[in-house]
Amino acid sequence: MTIRVLLADDQALLRSAFRVLVDSEPDMEVVGEASDGAEAVRLAKEQRADVVLMDIRMPGTDGLAATRLISADPELADVRVVILTTFEVDDYVVQSLRAGASGFLGKGSEPEELLNAIRIAAGGQALLSPAATTGLIARFLATDDPADADRDPARGERLDSLTVREREVLVQVAGGLSNDEIAERLEVSPLTVKTHVNRAMSKLGARDRAQLVVTAYESGLVRPRVE
Repeated sequence: MTIRVLLADDQALLRSAFRVLVDSEPDMEVVGEASDGAEAVRLAKEQRADVVLMDIRMPGTDGLAATRLISADPELADVRVVILTTFEVDDYVVQSLRAGASGFLGKGSEPEELLNAIRIAAGGQALLSPAATTGLIARFLATDDPADADRDPARGERLDSLTVREREVLVQVAGGLSNDEIAERLEVSPLTVKTHVNRAMSKLGARDRAQLVVTAYESGLVRPRVE
């Protein structure tokens, strides 16, 4: 199957470079380009994009607002947003994850990293390395962070619906571990882990693993470590 990619960036030169790169791959194609968030939302729906490469800072409707609109639209439930950012350690990145993005990638990444990110997102996985999870996520979802006033207390209540094993798996997901790594640590099969992850996503209303990570920190199930 061909992965349908939408490019959203206000810099035409960058969009052109991304288009050449993406279209050079046999398993993906660029189906549209947007110069602002509003256009990105419209094209995501019209072109039935699988993955949106979304810049954060754009005029008018920015990438953060556009990500919220996409994740809130039932018609776009299968669309995955990958945030492209110049600054990988950036408060906007975590806000994007909260808004529904599947992950983020630095604009200075190697071409293969970008292509791999598209494939990962299209497969429903999260673009969150262990370093990003324990560092960036923990930093901006710290319990005592005064800027974190929009924390959703209902997230903690929804954790009550999880089984003990599902909670254990969620903690490991929040640590940035893959299904195979979690399976080895908990001494179960990767398929069993995948089942627990899918059930946790369903119960917590999470679109993907990235949202599970955010929920784990916002609910207090996982606490950020103070360096």
